[in-house]
Amino acid sequence: MKKTIFVVGAGKGLGNAVARKFGAAGFRVVLMCRNAEHLADYRKEMQTEGIEVAVQAVNTADQTVLAETMQQAVQTYGVPDVLFYNVGITTADADVPGGISTKVMEQRYQVDVMGAYTCIKQVLSEEFSKKQGTILITGGGLSMYPSASYLPLSMDKAALRAMVLALHPVFKEQNVFIGTVQVCDTISGSEKYMPEKIAKQFWKLYQDRTNAEIVY
Repeated sequence: MKKTIFVVGAGKGLGNAVARKFGAAGFRVVLMCRNAEHLADYRKEMQTEGIEVAVQAVNTADQTVLAETMQQAVQTYGVPDVLFYNVGITTADADVPGGISTKVMEQRYQVDVMGAYTCIKQVLSEEFSKKQGTILITGGGLSMYPSASYLPLSMDKAALRAMVLALHPVFKEQNVFIGTVQVCDTISGSEKYMPEKIAKQFWKLYQDRTNAEIVY
């Protein structure tokens, strides 16, 4: 039976690169993002590459709806072998109309952090443990080197990192691996940070199941 990866935060950059990396290794890929039209396009592209693909629209800003959607995905496609959470709002603070208000901070936190936790809670189960399930999270260099120009993102990436590091030993006792790649520069901004190269780091985490993070 094929293994399955849920990719929450599918997109032309890192999300789809990780999907392709796992798909090329024989995984069935379930792509998830908000835009159903984009999902349809991504599915067509990957199917032409011989990857088995399904799609599911999700809204990571609403935790109740997200939980219901993830439950539906599990019912439809089964408990995944891998959950990859790749959602984050990366807009510079200076480009936010009206500036960074407490409401904006809260909205960002829901998407960047709580969405990941909600998704984890929906796949974490006895069956996930029996599969020796893997949870992969896209981190960022801002978690270690925060910037006042990206304050919400810095805070949220730090929270994600704390979650992964705290849960890593706990999940290990359940035969579940959780890990993160701290991407320390702009994705696609240089040869080193092309999505395909970062995807290889996530594949390394999946295969090694040892360290909680890779700083890249």
